[in-house]
Amino acid sequence: MATADTPTSSQSPAAKSGGPDTPAFRYTAQLAGTIETAWQAKWEKLGTFVQPNPGDANFDASRPKFYCLDMFPYPSGVGLHVGHPEGYTATDIICRYMRMTGCNVLHPMGFDAFGLPAEQHAIRTGQHPATFTRGTIDNFRRQLKRFGFCYDWSREFATIDPEYYKWTQWIFIKIYNAWYDETARGSVGSARAINELVDELQSGKRPAKLNPDAAEFSAEEKEVDHGDFNALSYSQQRRIIDSYRLAYIGMQTVNWCPKLGTALANEEVIDGRSERGSFPVFRKPMRQWMFRITAYAQRLLDDLDTLDWPSSTIAMQSSWIGRSEGAEIDFALAQSHPSMPAHLRVYTTRPDTVFGATYMVVAPEHPLVASMLDRPAPGADIDAIRAYVDEARNRSDVERQENKKKTGVFLGINATNPATGQQIPVWCADYVLMGYGHGAIMAVPAHDDRDYAFAEKFGLPIRDVVYPPLQAAMAYYCAHASDEERIGSWRVTLADFLGLTTSMGTRPEWYGEALNTVRSRRSHTGDESERKPPEDKNAPQRNPRGAIQATMLETIQSMGAATFDEFHDLILGGAVSARAGIAYTGPGLAVNSASDRVSINFLPTKDAKQKIVDHFESRNVGRKKINFKLRDWLFSRQRYWGEPFPIVFDEDGNHHAIGEATLPLELPSMDDYAPAESEDPSPLLAKATDWLHTTAGNAGVAGLPADAHVTREANTMPGWAGSCWYYLRYIDPKNHDTMVDAARESYWMGKGQRLDATNRPDNRGAGGGVDLYMGGAEHAVLHLLYARFWHKILFDLGHVSTTEPMSRLYHQGMILSFAYMRKDKSLVPIDEVEETSPDTFIEKATGEPVTQTIAKMSKSLRNVINPDDVIAEYGADTFRLYEMYMGPLDQSKPWNPRDIVGCFRFLQRVWRVCVDENTGDLRTAEKPDNDIERVLHKTIAKVGSDIEKISFNTAIAAMIEFVNACKPGQDDSAGILTASQMERFMQILAPFAPHIAEEVWAKLGFDDCVSCASWPEFDKSMLVEDQIELAVQVNGKVRCRISVPADATEDQVKEVALCDDAVIKAMDGKEIRKLIVVPKRLVNIVV
Repeated sequence: MATADTPTSSQSPAAKSGGPDTPAFRYTAQLAGTIETAWQAKWEKLGTFVQPNPGDANFDASRPKFYCLDMFPYPSGVGLHVGHPEGYTATDIICRYMRMTGCNVLHPMGFDAFGLPAEQHAIRTGQHPATFTRGTIDNFRRQLKRFGFCYDWSREFATIDPEYYKWTQWIFIKIYNAWYDETARGSVGSARAINELVDELQSGKRPAKLNPDAAEFSAEEKEVDHGDFNALSYSQQRRIIDSYRLAYIGMQTVNWCPKLGTALANEEVIDGRSERGSFPVFRKPMRQWMFRITAYAQRLLDDLDTLDWPSSTIAMQSSWIGRSEGAEIDFALAQSHPSMPAHLRVYTTRPDTVFGATYMVVAPEHPLVASMLDRPAPGADIDAIRAYVDEARNRSDVERQENKKKTGVFLGINATNPATGQQIPVWCADYVLMGYGHGAIMAVPAHDDRDYAFAEKFGLPIRDVVYPPLQAAMAYYCAHASDEERIGSWRVTLADFLGLTTSMGTRPEWYGEALNTVRSRRSHTGDESERKPPEDKNAPQRNPRGAIQATMLETIQSMGAATFDEFHDLILGGAVSARAGIAYTGPGLAVNSASDRVSINFLPTKDAKQKIVDHFESRNVGRKKINFKLRDWLFSRQRYWGEPFPIVFDEDGNHHAIGEATLPLELPSMDDYAPAESEDPSPLLAKATDWLHTTAGNAGVAGLPADAHVTREANTMPGWAGSCWYYLRYIDPKNHDTMVDAARESYWMGKGQRLDATNRPDNRGAGGGVDLYMGGAEHAVLHLLYARFWHKILFDLGHVSTTEPMSRLYHQGMILSFAYMRKDKSLVPIDEVEETSPDTFIEKATGEPVTQTIAKMSKSLRNVINPDDVIAEYGADTFRLYEMYMGPLDQSKPWNPRDIVGCFRFLQRVWRVCVDENTGDLRTAEKPDNDIERVLHKTIAKVGSDIEKISFNTAIAAMIEFVNACKPGQDDSAGILTASQMERFMQILAPFAPHIAEEVWAKLGFDDCVSCASWPEFDKSMLVEDQIELAVQVNGKVRCRISVPADATEDQVKEVALCDDAVIKAMDGKEIRKLIVVPKRLVNIVV
């Protein structure tokens, strides 16, 4: 990569204001700061980056649109660090470029401001979260503006603005009053208004049953048909209707910390204690608002194929959604009392292994466990069950999945395997989660690692029912071996049979023919096991199949069976996995899988699955099922600093949406934000009793008497709420009457200008939405998945025009920092380390050597770098250039203060090329230098192409090469570039270093800003080299480089090479044996 001709060093560049002999107009940090703040003020005064909307004055509908969005920041108290501006600088370059190429560019900024940190600050200081957060927003805005980013600040908002979260609450009401109809839109499925569901229930078009996909009800409850919907009571009708709502209330087991007074995420719990404070945490069922995101699982998965997103992010979302195809199977239970479930329903992706299910496991939260605790089965150890369940419930799902030590307790009841008819025991174990499938599994220890470990610990049967082809062929042989083959030479016969079936890829239905072939061969050649080996050990075996046979004999021997009968029992008894000490989890052929009713023996896995499921469906004990790992979205928080739910409850406990005319429902003012320490969870807003209790009339609830007492929902929405739709509000942020104007939404979310379109010919990302969304990969799953979910609902209900919110996504890499590591791998804060000599470091306190390494910036390591300090020392333009020049944008790289100097000196060189440091006037040449003109055209082409490819480091390298080519002549005071050349160079420099470009542009006499100029054109003919340089090798060593015309013939190239003095000397009069010209690369001479 090119560098400025002043080398990078750790020495500071020119002082901020320079020394006493410093020219008055030298580009110093002080001058950079003066230029930058002046232009930032001018841009703001002129409204340079304010983008009109369709329908506004000065809107140009003829220009293509480009909507570019940064993931908006959470305004923390410490302000920006140097990692934040990386993505912001990248989008700023792109937006400036797209504006110069003729696009209407929407590039807004705002703040995601609800969240726990502000509430914790309020608890510590007594300062209201709003006061604290407004202060942090002011600081963030100040820092962002100091970079000179081309945001349209007229569109700014924060998610804490009541006028903003009014529409967050409005969207919640729309989701609450919607259900998902899987038959709509040609069976693609779509959200519909809840009153349309009521019409179908009242007309009898839809049976009066609970939503079959509602996770909050048991399978038995969902199967009940309640008959005539119109004859049901109001509460019964509401129960059915609410089971379909896309926003519903469900009981969810959460990590409750009484000391902190809140539910914690799984990641915040370590060994049963809170990560913060190490307080005890308990698993506790709580009433929570949920979103039925699972209804959209298939669409969320399918539409990933339409997006121009990083493949890693698509893979993560796909894995998170986790589609699998399998079957539900019902295992009948031996009921000990009528209230106990009649059967256990399981979901499995391997129904072909059902013959190997030797026990069952239910999650501690399964209804069967509660039933057993209420009325235990005879012989059940109720104390052991209760103790185990209590302990298991206090462990997070993550801990339960990661724990390698298997634990469990027998429930004292048996289930009937529907394939074998055998009774198998039912256990309770915490490695089964209630949130997946039905909270119960059929355990097949021979073919599942976790089941194997559990069975091994508790002495439960392990029975093989799937073998890979080799072992399946062994099973066939064992079942069909003749009496003669069971003695003597059975191993050799089996080895030949295995060799034939595996080498030929024999299908199971042809095993019989293959075995007959082996028997026929052996009848003609005799017993090969009795042959004497040749005397010459190196002589080839007489048997052409000897090598395969020897390999198979070794395989048989490794099975550890001394006799045929032992081998027979091992294979047909399904004991291979048990003896090997490991489960076989791959596909293969079914074995030991037959009963009086059905046999799937020797069927490949795919066919075996199909046949056994068909059999279960015919008996009504199983069915095909598509399942997803994705769980419904828990949407409640027991916090203060979040959006209030627009929901009230009547005196019968029924929930109702408040009237849209009463929005926004604002947070009440509170003095006490501290959670009460309690084992009974209570939201903080429950303390605001005057706000909590109101009437239906005040809440705008239709269908209730105006004076009816209602209670507001006291939970608040999570931080995800405001970030799910903010990209839409930027389009029309001042609209008081609707979330977003339809015409404006249709324009800005329609198909826009694509970056690097010629090199991205496929249709990914061509369906409309935000044209470029940039942010960290840490948001690859949850934020992006939730935003897609909300957007699809809004699309279904007719509020937006596209099916996806973000057509193209780009993740910038992380900006890391240096850290120091002890021998034990622990890290030392940087201010506790001393550099004793270049690249040699010791820990000050101990004198022990430490190693410099790369780590994330953190307050604990004291290696967080404040961009304010960097800008004060070098200026914002230098900061911007350095972060873009560090390396490819999508890769992580360390911040190195030694390297930033090179970028500053590059800008000093740019300034000197253009401006006289003594007078401040331009230094322009009268006539263009042809070589410089050619390099400039190449640079314009290269920089434009690299911006399109988001390859900013190479674009900067090209500009550095151009400046390095601008060598002064004999008269150093004379200009190097003509005004025209200077103008075009400022146009391509402007996206990267806009302030210095604006200053030079103004000196060139332009009234308008360079930010409003067009992108310069280049002459393609100027990109072709007149002369090319070739290396000349003699006997493999480069002896010289020659310059020849680009269109020189091969003979002309040879002539120039052979006339070079260095070549003549290297050849030393010897005969040329070979002379090869590699076009445009080298000449190779062999003498």
